[in-house]
Amino acid sequence: MIRLLAVLAAFTLSPTAIFAADFAITGGKVVTNQNGQIIENGTVVIKGNRIVEVGPSSSVTIPAGFETIDAKGKWVTPGLFVPFSRVGMVEIALEKTTNDTRAKESPFSVALQAIDSFNPKSENVAITRLEGVTRMAILPDASHTIFGGRGALVDTSGDFMVERAAPAFVFIQMGEYGASIAGGSRSASWTWLRQAVAEARAWRRGREPAEPLMLTADALALQQALRDDLPFLVHVERASDLMNLIHFKQEMDGIDIIAVGATEGWMVAEQLKEAEISVILDPHDNLPQGFENLGATMYNAKRLHDAGVTIAIADLHDEAFNARLAPQHAGNTLATGLDWNTAFAAISSVPAQMFGVDDQYGQLAAGMEADLVIWDGDPLELMSAPDMVYISGEKQQMQSRQTLLRDRYMDKGADQTLPYAYR
Repeated sequence: MIRLLAVLAAFTLSPTAIFAADFAITGGKVVTNQNGQIIENGTVVIKGNRIVEVGPSSSVTIPAGFETIDAKGKWVTPGLFVPFSRVGMVEIALEKTTNDTRAKESPFSVALQAIDSFNPKSENVAITRLEGVTRMAILPDASHTIFGGRGALVDTSGDFMVERAAPAFVFIQMGEYGASIAGGSRSASWTWLRQAVAEARAWRRGREPAEPLMLTADALALQQALRDDLPFLVHVERASDLMNLIHFKQEMDGIDIIAVGATEGWMVAEQLKEAEISVILDPHDNLPQGFENLGATMYNAKRLHDAGVTIAIADLHDEAFNARLAPQHAGNTLATGLDWNTAFAAISSVPAQMFGVDDQYGQLAAGMEADLVIWDGDPLELMSAPDMVYISGEKQQMQSRQTLLRDRYMDKGADQTLPYAYR
């Protein structure tokens, strides 16, 4: 409950909500994300930063004084929610001074917070927003320990938050990379993780272990994460690693686990379902990239879903720059048999559910935060694009540095007398 209230405060106190208007979007194909309900000719009524009514246009009365936006022939959906991202934490990947995704030289691990590295004014945030993404889970990467740090939930409005976003989860690197960090074997990485949790649970000021595995700041951060019931996002690919993850959850009793990657998840789908472990996957991981994902298949998402595993979709390889391609990733799963509603939910309502904020985001229903996107077509079709994006009821500017440069140099007529650099 503490975690939920802190996360919601960070979202809802954004300046965008202060200036939100009262309006209604009418005539569109409305995707509610509620039990697969799609209203062919629907109306969504927004007052301030909240949705107050959703239904067929014939049965919804728009209050007097509300602006009306005609969405006939268009799709209206909840804003997209990316569950794994480093957008806003790096501007230029190869320029060290702009890359805050990992702290190779820092002695700290769990104590590191992604929100301290997040720049809402980053060009990548605006580019991501243009593609219909309104919320993201951002996280630091692991470097010298298996713990990357604590992630946060942010919006893509480009506004500075009135309140600092509270930690929302802990990121842990296991599998091949985790083994290499921990000393060269998977045994070392799992022992590290178990010992770290044991130390954090027992840590008391003035009674620290004689030879602690973690620094005080890291132990206290992990202890607080356990008290707040923050989920552990654990990167694993191989089926045997996923089984180890299941056993770890059973040992630790009560820790919420979300598997990231899970390329071979389909091999242990029934066990993941039984253990109530959700999965964030990349549908493009459909070929072996190493020895830990020899069982990669394009049918991973479909098989996990059929087994009853909760899945979310994200780009797990270019998460700092191409998180915006979430609709394309989700759309690709339709070719392998995943149904449209499940694929779209995997980039909208399911991530909100994973992080415990599904009562605020990911659906179009009365009382929900007014994060909406009006599309010119099916959002999972490659050629479709957003016409309008709203975050907390505030209409967002549909421009980025890319669009400004495009417009600046679009007119190459002979009447242009100034050099391009001065226009």
